[in-house]
Amino acid sequence: GTEVEPEILAQRLVLMGYERQSMVGKPGEFSIRGSIVDVYPLNAEYPVRVELFDVEIDSIRYFEADTQRSLENLEEVTISPMTDLVFSKADMNHGMTRLQDALEKRLATAKDQTETDFLEEYFGQLLSSWEQGIPTENAHYYTDFLYQQKTTLLDYLPENSLLFVDDYSRMMETEREIAREEAEWQTLKIEEMRVFSEQTFGVDFHDQLRKTARNTTFFSLFQKGMGNLRFQEVHNFQYRSMQQFFGQMPLLKAEVDRWQKQNQTVVVFVPTKERIQKVEELFQDFDIPSVVSNWDQLLDGHVQIVQGALQTGFELPKNKLVAITEKEIFHTTTKKRARRQTISNAERLKSYSDLKTGDYVVHANHGIGKYIGMETLEVDGVHQDYMTILYQNDDKLFIPVTQLNLIQKFVASESKTPKINKLGGSEWTKTKRKVASKIEDIADDLILLYATRESEKGYAFPPDDAYQKEFEEAFPYSETDDQLRSAAEIKHDMEKSRPMDRLLVGDVGFGKTEVALRAAFKAVSNNKQVAFLVPTTILAQQHYETIQERFEGFPVEIGLLSRFRTKKQQNETIEKIKHGQVDIVIGTHRLLSQDINFSDLGLLIIDEEQRFGVKHKERLKQLRSQVDVLTLTATPIPRTLHMSMLGVRDLSVIETPPENRYPIQTYVMENNPGAIREAIEREMARDGQVFYLYNRVDTIERKVEELQALVPDARIAYAHGQMTEVQLENTLFDFIEGQYDILVTTTIIETGVDIPNANTLFVENADYMGLSTLYQLRGRVGRSNRVAYAYFMYEQQKILNEVSEKRLEAIKDFTELGSGFKIAMRDLSIRGAGNLLGAQQHGFIDSVGFDMYSQMLSEAVARKQGKNIQDQKTSVEIDLGIDAYIPGTYITDERQKIEIYKRIRQLENMDMYEELEADLLDRFGEYPDEVAHLLTTGRIKMDGDRALLESIRKRDQKVKFVLSKIGTKTYSVEQLFEALSATSLKADLAVEKEQMTISLKLPKDCKEAVWIQEIAAFTTALRQEKYKHSQETDSL
Repeated sequence: GTEVEPEILAQRLVLMGYERQSMVGKPGEFSIRGSIVDVYPLNAEYPVRVELFDVEIDSIRYFEADTQRSLENLEEVTISPMTDLVFSKADMNHGMTRLQDALEKRLATAKDQTETDFLEEYFGQLLSSWEQGIPTENAHYYTDFLYQQKTTLLDYLPENSLLFVDDYSRMMETEREIAREEAEWQTLKIEEMRVFSEQTFGVDFHDQLRKTARNTTFFSLFQKGMGNLRFQEVHNFQYRSMQQFFGQMPLLKAEVDRWQKQNQTVVVFVPTKERIQKVEELFQDFDIPSVVSNWDQLLDGHVQIVQGALQTGFELPKNKLVAITEKEIFHTTTKKRARRQTISNAERLKSYSDLKTGDYVVHANHGIGKYIGMETLEVDGVHQDYMTILYQNDDKLFIPVTQLNLIQKFVASESKTPKINKLGGSEWTKTKRKVASKIEDIADDLILLYATRESEKGYAFPPDDAYQKEFEEAFPYSETDDQLRSAAEIKHDMEKSRPMDRLLVGDVGFGKTEVALRAAFKAVSNNKQVAFLVPTTILAQQHYETIQERFEGFPVEIGLLSRFRTKKQQNETIEKIKHGQVDIVIGTHRLLSQDINFSDLGLLIIDEEQRFGVKHKERLKQLRSQVDVLTLTATPIPRTLHMSMLGVRDLSVIETPPENRYPIQTYVMENNPGAIREAIEREMARDGQVFYLYNRVDTIERKVEELQALVPDARIAYAHGQMTEVQLENTLFDFIEGQYDILVTTTIIETGVDIPNANTLFVENADYMGLSTLYQLRGRVGRSNRVAYAYFMYEQQKILNEVSEKRLEAIKDFTELGSGFKIAMRDLSIRGAGNLLGAQQHGFIDSVGFDMYSQMLSEAVARKQGKNIQDQKTSVEIDLGIDAYIPGTYITDERQKIEIYKRIRQLENMDMYEELEADLLDRFGEYPDEVAHLLTTGRIKMDGDRALLESIRKRDQKVKFVLSKIGTKTYSVEQLFEALSATSLKADLAVEKEQMTISLKLPKDCKEAVWIQEIAAFTTALRQEKYKHSQETDSL
C-alpha cells in the first residue's frame, strides 16, 4: 500500500550504489519494466520484485535470478546500500563547491597548458556527474569534500552502548600501517593529478576512543603496549582452551565429574532444537546429569544444554565456568545447507548465446549476415516484430520473429571475423553443401561411438548400502545441492551395465573431489579398485593427503605413484596393485605405463584430462571402453563440452560455491608499479602470499629484480617450465610451506596447485592469453575464506584488439563464483569447438558457424539412426492477419524480447505454455492483446507442427488448414470430424493436389480474441487425434 514513484526510487538506488540493468542477475543491480521494479539487495539471499499499481505497491516477492521466476511473497523488504559511502544531493552540492575551490587553486599553479587541459577535463567530468546526482566510481577519493563532517562507526552507536576493544596494541599497529599507506597513496595520486594536497584521509582511532564517553572494555593478552590509556579497573582472567573428546563419552563423563567436584558451571552449546534432544539422550545413556535451559538463566554448578552457536569451547577456572561445543564432543561441526539453484543442465548449455545488436548471425537459407536490431513494421495492415539483418552491399533482410528458428548466432574460431554473404547469391548454398558432405563422415563416426558405448558391457554396481551412507555422513562440511545432485547422477551411471563416461564440471575448490571420492568409495566397497589420475606430482601429493584424511577410519588401502616415492616404494605399490592389496591409487601419467596391471579396476577418475598428451589419451581411450570413467575439470575445454552437448558424454555441473567463499575481486588495468606495490603490501600485511604471472622465461629473473626493488621486504622466488622437475617442485613446495611471499611464475601454475594462503594474483600481458587459461589462473587464488584479488594487466598506452578486449571483458563479467562453466561456453563461442572427434573441423565450423554446424550434425545423426523427424512433426506456416507481437511499451529490452520469442518457438506442450504465460505476468505484468494473440499463435504453431499441418491461412472470413502429405495419410475422416467437434465453427473438407484441406468459416462480426481461440482449440484436438493414431499403430 506504500506509494513510490519508480523514477524517484531509481535515483535513490543509484545514490545507494545500485546499477540499472535490463535484467537483474547479481547483488547491486536493479531494473524497471513498466509497473515492475526488480532489485537485488546486498543483504538478501534472492532478488526482490516489487509490483506497482500506478504508484502504489501491490506486491513484494522474492524471485530466482537464473530463471527470473517468482518465489515467496513478502510483507516488506529492507534495501541496504551497496556501498559504505552514500551521498545525498546536499553532499554532492557541498562536494562540488569544495572541489571547485581546490581546482581553481591547483590550476593557478599548473606547470603548462597540458597540465591545465588534463585537470580541466578530468575534474570537469567529475563535476558534471555530481551535478546530475551520479556518484562517480572514484568518489571515495573525495569524501572529505563531499561530507560536511567526518563520522565513524562510533557516531552511529547509541549513547549508552557498551564498547569492547580487542587487542588494542595490534589495532594501533594496523592504524600506523594504514596511515603510512595512505601517505604513499596520496603522494602517488597528487603526482597523477587525481587528488589535492590539502585533502585529508582517515581519522585518528586513538583520538576517537579518547573522545568517546561510552563505557569501554579492553581485552589484551598483555598489559603492555596499551599506549597512554588510563583504566579504572583491571581484571585478570585465567583461560584454557577446550580439549577434544572425539566422541569418547567415558572420557567426557570423567571430565564433567571433575568439573562438578570443583563446583564449576558447565554449559554445552548445541546449534538446533533437534540436536539438543539427541545430546540430552546421549548424556542420559552415559549417566551425565544435565538440564536443558536458556543461556541467560544458567544454574550455578550444574551441567546445562543450551541452544546457541559458539566457535570453540573454553574453561575459565577462576570464574568457575566451562563452555563446550558439539565440535569438541564429536569432532564434527553441524552442517548448514547452502541455497539451491533450480536450473537444468540443458538451460545452462543453451543460455550462453544471447543475441546482441552487432552480432554476426547465420540464416539457414541466406547465410552469414550482421544482426542490427529489431523493429515493429506494419505490412498489409498487420503489425509484427522483424529482425533486421545486414548482408553484402548494405542489403537488408527483414525476418519476422516467427521465423526465429532459422537464425542462429554465428560462433567460430577466436579472432575470426566472418565473411558476410550476398543476398540471393549461390555462395552460401555451395558452402552448406560442402560442409554437409563432410558432416556425413563425422556422423558415421559418432554413431559408431554411440553404438559401441551402448553395446559395451561394464560392471553394474549395486545401489548404495549402509557403509556408503556412513561414509557420506562423515563429510565434515555441508554439501551444496549441486554436489548432491552430481553425486547422485554419477552413482546412478555406475549402477548401469554400460561403462560410465561422465564429465564433472565445477570451479576450483567447489568440492568436485568430494563427489569423486563418494564414487570411489562405492567402487571400493564393492571390491573394485580405483585409479585417480592427476596431471602433476604436486597435485598427486596433495590429493593423496586429502584422500588419506577423508578415508580415515574406513578399511581402505591407499597408494601413491609419483616421483616423490623411492624406486623401492613404487615397486611395492605396483605389486600391491597387481594383487588387489591397494584399493585406491593416486598417480600422474605413471599410472598409464604398461607395467601397471590392476587386479580388478572398476573406476578411473581423471583430473583435468586436457593436461595429458596424445599417447596418454590413446591409453585412456582403451580404458574407457572397459571401466567407469569420471573426468573432473574446472574449465572444460570446448571439445569435451561440445561432446557433452551432443550427448556423447554425460555432464554434471557444480555451480554453487561452498559457504564462506567470496567472489574473486577482478580488475583489468594498465601495468602500474604503484598499484602493484600497494596490492602486494596489502597481501603481505595479512600474512598472505602473491602469485605474479610473467610468461617470458628469458627475462623472468630481471622481473624478479624489478619486483624486489619495488617491495624490498618481500621474499621472492620464481618458477618456469625450463627448470628441472625437481627444482620446480622444490620451489613450489617451499612456496606452499610459506618460505616465500611472492612467486613469479609462467603459466605452469595454471592447474593443480592448492595454496589457500595465496590470495593475490597479477597477470602481466593478460591480453595475450586465452580465456580458459585466464580463468584457470584466477582459480589459483580465493581458495580460502578470505577475499582474493586478481589483477589482469596490459602494457601502458596499448590499444587492445577486439578479441583481447572481449576476453578480458568476459573474465571481468564472470566474477561470481561458479562461472567456469559459463566461461567455457563463452570460450566455445570465441574459439569454436576445436576438433570434435580428433579430426580438424575448424574450417567447417568457421564457414557455417558452430550452432548451424551442431544442428546439421544432430540432424545427420538422427537421419542415419532412422529417426525421421518429418514423420513426427512439420513446420507449419501461419498467416492469420492479426497483430501478434511484443510492443516496446511492454518489454523494452531487445534481448529479453528475443528470449521470449525463442521460448514461444520452443513450446512443446501445455505445461510449457502455461509456464510462459505465468512468467510474463510475473516479470512484466499484465500483457496487452497483441501479446495474448502472440501466445495463442505460438500454441497453434506448437500443436500444428505436431498435427502434421503444412499451413494455416486466413483469407476474408475463412481460415484454411492444409495437411502435409504424411498428415493426409495419417488421419481417417472420423478422426477429422472428432477434432472438428472441439470448435463451434462450420467446416468444409476437400482434397487439393493429394493434400487434405479443412476450411473453417468465421461469423461476420466475430472478434479476433474469440475466433483465434476456436482455431487453437481445433489444432489442439487435431494433435490429440494424431497422438491416438500413433498409439493405435504402436499397439498393432
